[in-house]
Amino acid sequence: MKKLILTTAVLALTAGMGLAETIRMGTEGAYPPYNFVNDKGEVDGFERELGDELCKRAELTCEWVTNDWDSIIPNLVSGNYDTIIAGMSITDERKEKIDFTQNYTQPDPSAYAALSTDVDLANGVVAAQANTIQASFVAAQGWKLVEFATADEAMAAVLNGEADAVLADKASLKDMVGSNDKLMFLDREELIGGGVGMGIRKSDSALRDKFDAAIQSMKDDGSLNALIAKWEIGEAF
Repeated sequence: MKKLILTTAVLALTAGMGLAETIRMGTEGAYPPYNFVNDKGEVDGFERELGDELCKRAELTCEWVTNDWDSIIPNLVSGNYDTIIAGMSITDERKEKIDFTQNYTQPDPSAYAALSTDVDLANGVVAAQANTIQASFVAAQGWKLVEFATADEAMAAVLNGEADAVLADKASLKDMVGSNDKLMFLDREELIGGGVGMGIRKSDSALRDKFDAAIQSMKDDGSLNALIAKWEIGEAF
């Protein structure tokens, strides 16, 4: 089993309430701007800020746990944490294993980054992070797919010539492409999945409902759109 790393606890109780059971928020910590570990060793990013606010609104005490992406669903199901908040798109396949809250981002376009705009995707090699909607999409096209444990490794495969292009959420690729003058976006984009939501065990319907209500309240008052704009995640609601 992949190791778990416990990070800073976040107290999110309103004044006058007793101490509630601690809810462990599971994330990858390696998918900026959604989630990453900062120079202080703390979980940071759009989902850290979002998750802290959701815990406050749901009147829950929460702490953050990081886990490798390839075992993030099994470790939720086995009880090593209570939620997944890790840039996880809502798909029918995943819903067979876990429940989801409503989406807290719109479906984000998936984009291709490459060293040339002349890439022939159908006859080339496309890299993607394993167990993602992008990897499933490439496989469904019948293209040659190479999968990697992390998004950074998938991008490195393009830079070292192991792959012709990488497919990932456009928001996660923007900084990489913008900071490397060798990389460029292809004109083609894909719209995959039903947006990003929190993963919850099927047995934890009450917890799912609490976070669902908190997400809806942030949609209603505009604070979710403000966070989406701040972190440049995608389209507003």
